[in-house]
Amino acid sequence: MTVVIAISGSEAHARKLATGLGVELVAPELRYFPDGELYVRLPRLASDEHVVLCGSLYPAPAERFLELAMLAGTARDLGATRVGLVAPYLAFMRQDVAFHPGEGVTARYFARLVSSTVDWLVAVDPHLHRLSSLERVYTIPTAIAHAAPAIAAWVRDQVRTPVLVGPDAESEQWVAAVAAACDAPFEIFEKTRRGDREVSVSGRVRSWNGHTPVLIDDIVSTGKTMIEATRALRAAGSAPPMCVAIHAVFADALGAELAAAGAAGIVTCNTIAHASNQICVAESIAAAARTFI
Repeated sequence: MTVVIAISGSEAHARKLATGLGVELVAPELRYFPDGELYVRLPRLASDEHVVLCGSLYPAPAERFLELAMLAGTARDLGATRVGLVAPYLAFMRQDVAFHPGEGVTARYFARLVSSTVDWLVAVDPHLHRLSSLERVYTIPTAIAHAAPAIAAWVRDQVRTPVLVGPDAESEQWVAAVAAACDAPFEIFEKTRRGDREVSVSGRVRSWNGHTPVLIDDIVSTGKTMIEATRALRAAGSAPPMCVAIHAVFADALGAELAAAGAAGIVTCNTIAHASNQICVAESIAAAARTFI
């Protein structure tokens, strides 16, 4: 028998996953002692169950991982046969190489920790740029839930004549998939990053008269890439672009900056809870999780 358990902050995801899989949702008891240590209790768990922990590892990814590890350990002590993780947003994927002397490759270290804690992993479009697959750093079976089908459905419903635009080469994997599903043209720009909050966008920028640009990227953190791509499109004479992100990290308040740059707005998938969420990826998540159940 399979049960789903929510990591703090991801109760809505856990409910949808349990419904999609047709299994029971078990609510854990989690609280912090006065000294900051975590108390964990699973009030109902049979000794032969397959436990699926569900939760985005954001915000506070280090804290979320500790909660994940404590829940997994408790489930195993109670006799769970297998423990899996469904992470709509998988943290610690950015630092996948050492860019400067002395840096730690935290993507690899985090993968080692997760691989020692759970038996399998599902994540929504993880930040795979220099890594060809999750298996390059994870030693457990993994599956990727793709947001492209849900994004394409939203674009078909909301944008009359779209042209899909990727702000950099790394975004082409998502942009091309959405464009194919929408039967729409697409363009990919070139991005030069000079720092965490300083980027420039170049390449073949066209006005696409009669089309509404839809800018798509996987993670929007500071939003500088989206802002610069929007400015480039508007300078070329395009209609105000609609911005779409898979993961709404939103480290900076960027709504006003995007509007000032000429964007029509921004919508995001619901991998991370945010006011901009309009695209639900629950169906893709459940489909990926079924491969392990």
